[in-house]
Amino acid sequence: MNRALELAAEAEAAGEVAVGALIERDGEILGEGNNRVIRDSDPSGHAEMVALRRACSRVENYRLPGATLYVTLEPCAMCAGALVHARIQRVVFAAWDPRVGAGGSIINLLDHPHMNHRCIVSTGLLGEQAEDMLKKFFVARRS
Repeated sequence: MNRALELAAEAEAAGEVAVGALIERDGEILGEGNNRVIRDSDPSGHAEMVALRRACSRVENYRLPGATLYVTLEPCAMCAGALVHARIQRVVFAAWDPRVGAGGSIINLLDHPHMNHRCIVSTGLLGEQAEDMLKKFFVARRS
């Protein structure tokens, strides 16, 4: 999660929402990324999606069984859906997103009984640091 926080700081420095993510399997980082929505003019440029695209490209497969995603903010519905489709085994997120979180805040698409795959969800790892980074980002953006 420390690396995800570093990626979030890079996003913040580039004027993006401070979110970072990485995908790991068997101790190897398969893909990592941070928010690129503004830089790429792409509404799907969330950190999770960037990391997922890079990981799938690296292993040349759209499925990543046995992989874990570490992300600084609870995934939204778009990202949660992509993670389920990619068969990510475990999702670890630092901070809850009470506005659009789809890992348990609003709905839990990651572990929903009607989905064809369910991810193991863990929360809170370095949550205070991630929350502080996001709060500072939005305070600075609004001033």
